[in-house]
Amino acid sequence: MKQSLAGKVVFITGAARGIGAQTARLAAARGARVALVGLEPERLAALAAELGGDHAWFAADVTDQESLRAAVAGTREALGRIDVVVANAGVASRGTIAVGDVEALVRTVEINLIGVMRTASATVDELIARHGYLLLVSSAAAYAALPGMSAYCASKAGVEHFGNAIRLELAHRGVRVGTAHPSWIDTDLVRDAREDLPAFDAALRQLPWPLGSTTSVEACAAAFVRAIERRSRRVYVPGVVAGVAAMRTALVSPLSEWVIGRTARTSVPLMEEQVRALGRGFGRHTPPGAGVTGSRP
Repeated sequence: MKQSLAGKVVFITGAARGIGAQTARLAAARGARVALVGLEPERLAALAAELGGDHAWFAADVTDQESLRAAVAGTREALGRIDVVVANAGVASRGTIAVGDVEALVRTVEINLIGVMRTASATVDELIARHGYLLLVSSAAAYAALPGMSAYCASKAGVEHFGNAIRLELAHRGVRVGTAHPSWIDTDLVRDAREDLPAFDAALRQLPWPLGSTTSVEACAAAFVRAIERRSRRVYVPGVVAGVAAMRTALVSPLSEWVIGRTARTSVPLMEEQVRALGRGFGRHTPPGAGVTGSRP
C-alpha cells in the first residue's frame, strides 16, 4: 500500500550528488523533510538551500560510527525523528587484484558494505521507534561478476544479503527493509569509470541488454521514491533487472565465465595498462576523504 511522504523525515547518505541528491529532491517535492548526509559540505549546503523549507545537512563519513551518530542526533534535534533511511553512499575503485591499489579495493568494501552496516546500526533505534523503512542500495552488480569490478561486485552482493538477513531481524519490530538494484546509472561514478578506463567503457558497450544499458539519475531516483512510498522489498532500475536477478545462477555459471573470459583475455590486460597510467584508485569526482589514490605496478 502506498504511503504519503508528507511530513516524513528521510535520512539519505551519499546525498551530495547523483542518485542521493535527486532522491532528496523528489522526496522533498512530495512533502518529506530531508536529512542530507555526505562528505561534501558545500554541495550539501547548496542542495539544502535549493530544497528550501525544513531540511538539514550533516557532513559525515559512513565508515566512522561517531560521525554517523552525530548526524543521527543532529537530525533528531533539527527534524524531530527519522522515518526513512536510504543507505546510498558508494564508490567504485579502479584496477584488478593484480594491478591496482589494494587499499582502494578494501576502501570500496568499507564504504559500500561496511558503511551500509554502520548506517543501519546508527539509525535502527529511530526506525524501530517510527516503524520505519530502510532502503539499502545494492546493485545489479550483486548478480553478475565483471572483471575490474571485484570489490564493487563483492560489496554490493554483501549489501543484498545483509538486507535479506536484517529484514528478518527487524520484521517483528515493524521495520521494513528493502534493497535497491540499479544497473548503470548516468552518475559521476559511472561517467568517471568510463572516462578513466576506455577498455572498461568498451567492455560495457559489448554487454547484452539490459546489462549494458544506462538509465538516467532522474528515473532511478523516481524508482527509489516509489519504493519508499510502498516500503518495497526490492526495487530494480530499470525494471528488467528483475530478470537479471532471476538468472543470477546462469550469470556465474561456467558457460558465462567462458563467454566473458573470451573478451577478458584482451580487455583485462588493456584495462590494467590504463590503470597503471591513471595512477589513482578512484574517479576524479570521488569525495575527498572517501577514497585513496595510487596504483600498484
